Amino acid sequence: MEQITIAGRFNGPKGTGNGGYTCGLVAGLVGVTAEVTLRKPPPLDRPLDVERAGDRLLVRDGDTLVAEARPARVELDVSDAPSYEEAEQASAGYPGFGAHAFPTCFVCGPEREPGDGLRIFAGPLGDGQVASPWIPAEVEPELVWAALDCPGAIAVGNPDRGETLLARFAVEIEELPRVGERCVVVGWPLGDEGRKLYAGTALFGDGGRRLASARAIWIVPLTL
Repeated sequence: MEQITIAGRFNGPKGTGNGGYTCGLVAGLVGVTAEVTLRKPPPLDRPLDVERAGDRLLVRDGDTLVAEARPARVELDVSDAPSYEEAEQASAGYPGFGAHAFPTCFVCGPEREPGDGLRIFAGPLGDGQVASPWIPAEVEPELVWAALDCPGAIAVGNPDRGETLLARFAVEIEELPRVGERCVVVGWPLGDEGRKLYAGTALFGDGGRRLASARAIWIVPLTL
């Protein structure tokens, strides 16, 4: 049986996979632009079974459905890129510097060392947008998915809304960044519906060229 394993390095909340990275790993098995839905927190460091059912792909941990994916298109209005310097200034206001629910998150955890975590710290840019600089130390499609993940949570109001969890993610990659390229990640809100929060994110490279864009649904967990 086909299997995938999420290495422990790529965590989001402690003990579970980063949502964006996990979705990118799963999407890579689809072979085209895909939308991935996370059904359960992805476990780390153990093989997960992959099942193909028509154009759908299911990922299971034993009998538990962890994720499912299908081909999709990403239709999104994307504004022009801010400059790298503007993204640096925005990043100084990253709310996770004050308090962070998942400080070791592979993407946005301030406790991750440079070159290990992505250290993408999105802060307010203006007009409801957030932005962060990013210089990739390594380049794979699933790392682009990861880079587009956490800025969406900041854009929809984390931490003011409290903890939010990635539920569904669709990414279209037009071009991979180069190692060492000065990139900018931007996020913005797309509205909400009850506990569902919608966000758009985009990745830009040198010269403001768009490399990738994404749509996400974030969920505010139920509280007892």
